[in-house]
Formats: sequence, C-alpha cells, structure tokens
Amino acid sequence: MADRSARGAVVTPSRRWRIPKSLAWAAVTPFAAWAVARVAGLERDSLTTQLMTGTPYVAAASLVPVLLSVLTRNRAATAVALVTTAALGLSVLPRAFRSGDVVTGTPLRVLTLNTLFGHAEPDAVMDLVRRLDPDVLSTQELTPGMVEKLEASGLGGIMPYQVLEPEWSAGGSGLYSRYPLTPRENLFEAIGHNMPAALMTVPGAKPVEVIDVHPFPPLGRQVYDWTAALDALPSAAPDTIRILAGDFNASLDHAAMRRFLGRGYQDAADSAGEGLTPTWPVNKRVPPLITIDHVVVDRRVGVNAVSVHSVPGTDHRAVFADLRLPSL
Repeated sequence: MADRSARGAVVTPSRRWRIPKSLAWAAVTPFAAWAVARVAGLERDSLTTQLMTGTPYVAAASLVPVLLSVLTRNRAATAVALVTTAALGLSVLPRAFRSGDVVTGTPLRVLTLNTLFGHAEPDAVMDLVRRLDPDVLSTQELTPGMVEKLEASGLGGIMPYQVLEPEWSAGGSGLYSRYPLTPRENLFEAIGHNMPAALMTVPGAKPVEVIDVHPFPPLGRQVYDWTAALDALPSAAPDTIRILAGDFNASLDHAAMRRFLGRGYQDAADSAGEGLTPTWPVNKRVPPLITIDHVVVDRRVGVNAVSVHSVPGTDHRAVFADLRLPSL
C-alpha cells in the first residue's frame, strides 16, 4: 500500500489583487482634459467658465490619479498624470508665493468691497476703514441707501472726495478717496454694472487713474457680456499709472482675466503671495471658495502686502492692498 504521508499536499498559489490599468486611465483623463482647457484657455460657455474657478482644488486632487497610476504600474498613464499635475500646479502654486521684494515709493492703500445690494453693515465698513486707513475705497452694488448710511457713519469726513454712481440694484458703484478725484468720462465702454473712473491726485506721485470694476457675472448668456467687459477695460499706458479694483467676477484661472492682465497689469494678491485666498462667498453656511475680487495694478506699481477681510451683511470679502507708486 502506498504511503499517503509521502504524498505532497497540493497548494493553490494565492492570486495578488491588482487594480485594473483601465481604472488609471479613467482617473487621469478628466484631469488631463481640465489641464488642457486651463492652459489653453478653452472655456467658452457659462458652465465651463464657472467650473474653471475650481482649478486650485482640481490641481490638489490631481495627485490622486498619479498615485493610482503608480499602483497599477501603468507607465503611460503615470506619465500623463505627472504632466497633468505639473501643468495644473504651475498654473496655481505661484499665487501662494511672493513674486517680488518689498519696494519703496509713494504709499497708496486701496480697499475694495462688494456691499451686496447695500446690505453690508456700515459700522463694520467704517471699522475696517479706520483700521486699515485706505486712501481709496472702491465699492460695488452701492445703493443710494448705502451711500446715506456710510455718510451718516462718518465716511465723508475721512474720504471727502467721491465719484459715485449708486443704483437701487446690483448696478451701483462708487469711489471714495482721501485725495482729490476728477471723474474720467469715456475712458472705456463700461459693459455690465456701473464702473466709475477717476483721476486721483496723490502727493509725491504722478496722478493715478482709479477704476471701479464690476462686470456682470458669467451666468447664462451674460458670459458673453462678461468677456466683452474684461476685454473693454483699458490697457496699461506708458504715460498713466492705473489701478483697477472691484468684483471682477473672474479668477486668475479664467482666460479672459489672464488676457486682461497680459495688457500691462499684475494682480496685487498674486504678487503678494495671497492669490489663493478666496473672497467669495462669505457669511454663508459654506466657507469662501473662489477668488473673484481683485486689486489690479500697473506693473510699475509695487505691492507690499495684500489682505482680505470679512464684513457682516455681504457675501464678498473686502480686499486691501498696500501699494507703492513710482515717485516723481
């Protein structure tokens, strides 16, 4: 009789579970498409334009397809994932780092705030003005009622020079200044809400043009007016120092905004390393998500610091920029 004990046991080798390589491509493809659209500026309609404001979050999430591609040992997908992450990262990360040294020159402090149909609490606005001591305040969605409340709170005593175009709607805007203002008519075609412009006389510096910016949001067919409004803003000029401050309804991930900046401007928050600080929405159940309020300056203007501040009653954060103008 054969000895069964001598017989070897049959062992079935265990199978190692592997992630299908196709899953890596499924994860990489949407991010790669987003990177191409962002870099090439392919957004056109309202939906893609609104989605593009989420690019910083997509850039962070793009690390997931990189990890997944490595785990599947899919070299081609890994290469595409790495290029995608690099493209998105290079589009976003520079905003978190200061791009220049602190400079000297004539100080000019700029504050901009969308007051949400004039619902911003005037006492809170005045507290911000007294704390930050801005030389010019650019307001959007400025109503006649808000003008009266700010005047009653003492803004006129601090900033007596004003170019105001208030309305009982989102269309109102206005500039307040410590320095004399001369309205600038027909400087550009204001497409969207009111966008007053003024020439400001600053001691120790050349006169500065200040523009209160507030195009329509890119919702529905308004996306075409939004694009036209950004394209209509004046380009930087060699004989003029210009500052544009307001609710652009645009982020630095929008091709139209980048195209505008390419005409001789810099975003102050981007230059100061605060370009990823979101400004909308605020005072909501959700935290601020996107950056659509900006102080944009001529490239000859130095940016020392930028900060954002919440104000009760409005869904936009105020943006404050400490600037330095070229001296005479």
